[in-house]
Amino acid sequence: MKHKAVRKTVRKFAETELGPISHEIDRESRFPWEVIEKMRPLNYFGLQVPQKYGGAELDTISYAIAIEEISRVCAGIGLCITVHNSVAAYPIVRFGSQEQKKRFLPLLASGEHIGAFCLTEANAGSDAGAVETTAVFENDDYIVNGTKVFVTNGGVCHLALTFAAMDLDNRRSGAGVFIVEKGMPGFSVGELEDMCGMRANPVSSLFFEDVRLPQSHMLGRPGDGLKIGLNTLDTGRIGIGAQALGIAQAAFEAALKYSKERQQFKKPISSFQTIQNYLADMATQIDAARLLLYRACAFKDAGQPFGAEAAMAKLHCSTTATHVTNLALQIHGGYGYSKEYDVERYFRDAKVTEIYEGTSEVQRMVIARSVLSKLT
Repeated sequence: MKHKAVRKTVRKFAETELGPISHEIDRESRFPWEVIEKMRPLNYFGLQVPQKYGGAELDTISYAIAIEEISRVCAGIGLCITVHNSVAAYPIVRFGSQEQKKRFLPLLASGEHIGAFCLTEANAGSDAGAVETTAVFENDDYIVNGTKVFVTNGGVCHLALTFAAMDLDNRRSGAGVFIVEKGMPGFSVGELEDMCGMRANPVSSLFFEDVRLPQSHMLGRPGDGLKIGLNTLDTGRIGIGAQALGIAQAAFEAALKYSKERQQFKKPISSFQTIQNYLADMATQIDAARLLLYRACAFKDAGQPFGAEAAMAKLHCSTTATHVTNLALQIHGGYGYSKEYDVERYFRDAKVTEIYEGTSEVQRMVIARSVLSKLT
């Protein structure tokens, strides 16, 4: 009943507040601050943050449902919320000191500060150990230099968790994650990217030029960066899986409705076997994706290792999203290729879910590593 209540509440908010503007903000690449302001007091920015820090402290299935329902209406804002919660707030919940939790979590949970996670660079992404951003210890502080690219929420973030190499001779094991705040000298935001999809999210590069950070702005201990980063990505993959699932669900519903309305040869196209096969495949893939996603959520909530399960969920949810949106566009025919119909937006939004938070190829590497380890 709890999960049904979460779905009903979030769906109503998304359809009421985001539904009327989702087409517009995609076309204009506009971040809807007016809706963000309404989301703040409703705890959308603190979905899994403990209540003592101002969060909702939801279980992970409830969290996934919330992201799915927002993304079903507007994937760009679903992306904002999942990245903020899963790879900005969560690492502080999981790895932060008491001082860091007390200082940063209330700001994140309230939405006063929007968070981002900065890993990808021009020459590093899937290979997290190849980052060229550095954090050099000098006079009791860390001096951060480097550039991060394709940062989700980058254009509006107040707090950026930044992955940097601390040991230049051993970048893989000598990395750290640092909390960089908006307004710090040397920290700047680049131009917004003109993206194919997710256009309501302000994606940008972030620049770090001799940014001086006190030791209290490092998560964990020196050298913990890769461990924190990989654990954070496992959690992030659950969120992106939920986002992809929401896009697929929206596309399926649009295709189902259109197939009943569109007449060809004097009868609705839903009466044709080919269209029925498409709809059957779409429904089956979506249900399978949802079950894989909820399994990963259950593993996480039970305190069990969930890396492989999160990778499976993210892989299947994202491939389902691209396949379902492709079929939905095909069912719409020429109208599906028109920007007047939402299915065209779903089609564009879906593809990137196979890329960020680890490409589909990386998910298969994670899954294969888990499978092979069980045979030895």
